[in-house]
Amino acid sequence: MALNTAAAYGMYSQDVALNDVVHTLNEAGFENEDICMMLSPTHPISALVRDASLFNSESESSAVTAGLIGWLSGFGAVLIPTVGFFIKSQAFFHALISREAPALCGNARTLAGLGFSDDEADRFESQVRSLGVLVYVSCSESAKTMWACEVLRHTGAREAAVLEERMSQAATAAA
Repeated sequence: MALNTAAAYGMYSQDVALNDVVHTLNEAGFENEDICMMLSPTHPISALVRDASLFNSESESSAVTAGLIGWLSGFGAVLIPTVGFFIKSQAFFHALISREAPALCGNARTLAGLGFSDDEADRFESQVRSLGVLVYVSCSESAKTMWACEVLRHTGAREAAVLEERMSQAATAAA
C-alpha cells in the first residue's frame, strides 16, 4: 500500500548533517511527521541506536542517546535496516507495514510501500546500505513536492526528485 500523497526524496551520503536537512525542511514549511528517513546500518546514528541500552551506567552517554531517540521518534518514520524503526505517522505505518507483505525494517518492500517502483526500490535499498541516507518528504499538496525537491537539492542531496513525477513517467512509458 503506497501513501496517497505526492512526495519528494533525496539521497545523501553518510556524512550529511541530518539535523541541518531537517531544520531546513522545517523552515521551508514541512513538518517532522511528513518526513521519513531510511539510514544505512553503518550510519553513525544507527550505531548509537543499535548500542542504546537502558542499563548504560554512563549518564552523559545515556542522556545523549535518549535525546537522539526522542528526536528520531518525532518523525513520520525512521527506518534502519537490521537495527530497528520508529514510526509516528499512521499514514507511514500503513504504507510501510502492509498485511500482504510485511516489510522487514528497511528493505526494498518498504520503499515500494512508499510508492517507488520495484526497480527503484531495489536500487535505493542498495544505495542506502552503501551510501547513507534516503530522506522522503510526503506532501499533502502535489504543488509542494517541487518545493520539497528543491529544498532537498539545496541541502546537498546527491539525487533528488519528485516521486509523483517519476510514477507518471513510468505509467506513460508502460502505456
